[in-house]
Amino acid sequence: MWRNSRHGWGLVSIVLHWLSALAVVGLFLLGWWMTGLGYYDSWYNLAPWWHRSLGMVLLAATLLRIVWRGLHPTPRAQGSVMERLAAHLGHIGLYVLMLVVLVSGYLISTADGRGISVFDWFEVPALIHGLPNQATVAGTVHWYSALALMILAAGHSVAALKHHWLDRHDTLLRMVSPRFSRR
Repeated sequence: MWRNSRHGWGLVSIVLHWLSALAVVGLFLLGWWMTGLGYYDSWYNLAPWWHRSLGMVLLAATLLRIVWRGLHPTPRAQGSVMERLAAHLGHIGLYVLMLVVLVSGYLISTADGRGISVFDWFEVPALIHGLPNQATVAGTVHWYSALALMILAAGHSVAALKHHWLDRHDTLLRMVSPRFSRR
């Protein structure tokens, strides 16, 4: 139930998938909203604090997901050869874009040499800082890779719904509960 099998996803993968999806969408919306805040807005400092803290938690969860996926079998994808190839490339793209978005966000936040406070529980140190135009370059990468991530995630969602409703595969059900995975 906890681990993946060749037939379906385990509970750890399912929970990490849905929490990551929620965090990615939430962080995108929060990031977009906070860029329009004025200096005197009460959320001017608080929104970026939440954004950075959640981003660091998502980075840790993403690294955990990658390790977990590397240590456990991956369920066989359903569909034609082309659909399976597209799913494989799409998943690689999602992971790469998540890492690019998260690392570029880290580089924006640490450009001045200060670490990132994660919910005031601990601080992630500024390991890389002081690069020429670090915040500006990282900010551009962060924005465009976040847009690309949202577009690819939307395609991922549409593909899952297509497999569920049109193809009548259990692809979506396998990502909802491990009990659908043990056939």
